[in-house]
Amino acid sequence: MSLTATLSQMFGDAFASQGLDTSYGTVVVSARPDLAQFQCNGAMAAAKQAKKNPREVAQSVIDNLVDKTPFAELGLAGPGFVNITLTDEYLAEYIDSLDEESKFGTLTDEPKKIVVDYGGPNVAKELHVGHLRPAIIGESVKQTLRYLGNDVVGDVHLGDWGMPYGQLIADLEDRFPDWPYFDESKTDGYPETSPLAIEDLQVLYPQAALRAKEDEDFAARARAAVVELQAGRPGYRALWQHMRDISIAAMKKVYDRLNVHFELWYGESTINHRLKPMVKRVSDSGDAYESDGALVIEVMTDEDTKEIPPLLVLKSDGASLYTTWDLATIEDRVEEFGAEEILYFVDVRQGLHFEQVFRAAHKTGIAPPEVVLEHPGNGTVNGPDGKPFKTRDGGLLTLRELIDMVVERAAQRIEENALAAEFDDEEKGEIAEMVGVAALKYGDLQNHRSSNYIFDVDRFTSFDGKTGPYLLYGAVRMQSVLREAGGRGLAAGTVIAPTVDQERNLMLQLARLPEVVARTAEHRAPNHIAEYAYELVADFSRFYEVCHILREEDQARQASWLHLIELALAELRLLLSLLAIDVPERM
Repeated sequence: MSLTATLSQMFGDAFASQGLDTSYGTVVVSARPDLAQFQCNGAMAAAKQAKKNPREVAQSVIDNLVDKTPFAELGLAGPGFVNITLTDEYLAEYIDSLDEESKFGTLTDEPKKIVVDYGGPNVAKELHVGHLRPAIIGESVKQTLRYLGNDVVGDVHLGDWGMPYGQLIADLEDRFPDWPYFDESKTDGYPETSPLAIEDLQVLYPQAALRAKEDEDFAARARAAVVELQAGRPGYRALWQHMRDISIAAMKKVYDRLNVHFELWYGESTINHRLKPMVKRVSDSGDAYESDGALVIEVMTDEDTKEIPPLLVLKSDGASLYTTWDLATIEDRVEEFGAEEILYFVDVRQGLHFEQVFRAAHKTGIAPPEVVLEHPGNGTVNGPDGKPFKTRDGGLLTLRELIDMVVERAAQRIEENALAAEFDDEEKGEIAEMVGVAALKYGDLQNHRSSNYIFDVDRFTSFDGKTGPYLLYGAVRMQSVLREAGGRGLAAGTVIAPTVDQERNLMLQLARLPEVVARTAEHRAPNHIAEYAYELVADFSRFYEVCHILREEDQARQASWLHLIELALAELRLLLSLLAIDVPERM
């Protein structure tokens, strides 16, 4: 149990002894650390129930605490706050009890089956800067929910089954009419190796899309190709599978560099078989109705204060849309995975779309009422002009180019700070990759997911301030101290009462982890972990400057300090792993 949970239980029992609800006993970290370490603010709300003055209730709570030995000071403040300061002995005893096996006091959730949708790239197109935030925010939240005991799977949700592939197939058929994929008499025996590389698709895709806009005859043939592809024409399916496979292979290379790993590589094609039965069911039930030839579902309710347009399920020509695929995907996740929660990490500007889809899914029974459908939207990565980040020629920067840019600058920073000077080129390159990726990801994740931020490669790669490199350097320093201590035959021991503020503050910081992780999961917001990781390293650095671990003559205190460093390193590694950031062994 966490420290605040333990204290909350003590204060809750004191409230209960007066016939008041235990929830009033919630203890939180003090908003005024200069006055106290923790505070309980429940007396003000409880006073209404008790029909007493809040300060009187608060004093009664203090008087009715069963065990006052953990407290160095208990005092009243303001209209009824209880200020709480622990004894150094109690604090040290609690910190000594923490370990990785008990998850540092973190309480795990009642396990839920959760699907996290956080990719959304399209086949045949290179990942660009707009794919960064959904990927790294989604991965972090997925890892955090899993750490809390939930059964979580991540799905990339590919765009792999629509008009772009009809355009590509039609264009390729014009260019290479002799390819076996276009022989209608042939039904099998197609080449196992793709005739296309990902570089080819990245050139051909925009050309085919432009051609469809300018040439109506070509656009008609592309639409016909989509129909035949989705109907199962063997040659088209074989060619499409090549395009899908080489696209996924290229995506994985980029996602792997970001430590983003999807359990599922599903796409629109995966749930194609669900579309017609689903549309028929919602139509037959009366949940969907015809409007101007199109099929729609009314999602607005009497409680709405703003207009919510009906959800368009099929266009007037019978064609499906993103909304159709999204409803079928929800159906698949509920029926095949038993999803209790489905989270969509997608651009915040898609809010109305998801509001319509979620309402329609619940209204039609595609998702039972108890299934949580949530869109924790993300903001954009912006350039110095405050607009979404683009290249000098106005195009979207690819994600690969963005990573390369930051890694290159990280390598320069490492050189400037005279780090890794004695390492060989291969290890230097590995460290630069880790530092660069940490810089990129932390520069993003320290911001709330819904906010936009300015991409600043120089600030992100600095080893000073609130940056990824600063955190990695803190972890490396902890590892270095422990390695040197081990080389001298020194070992960690029991944590004893602190004697200086820096030591005490580090202990208090170490105790905060459970609440931070829980808050991150509750709000689907990794910035809480990012901020806490920085505060932990900053408190460690202040402790390290004052407490000279390896020169300490008091063996018991030295062993206690080594234990604190082991805990700090273990917690920092955990926090960085929840942000999906790797830590180098040395630097």
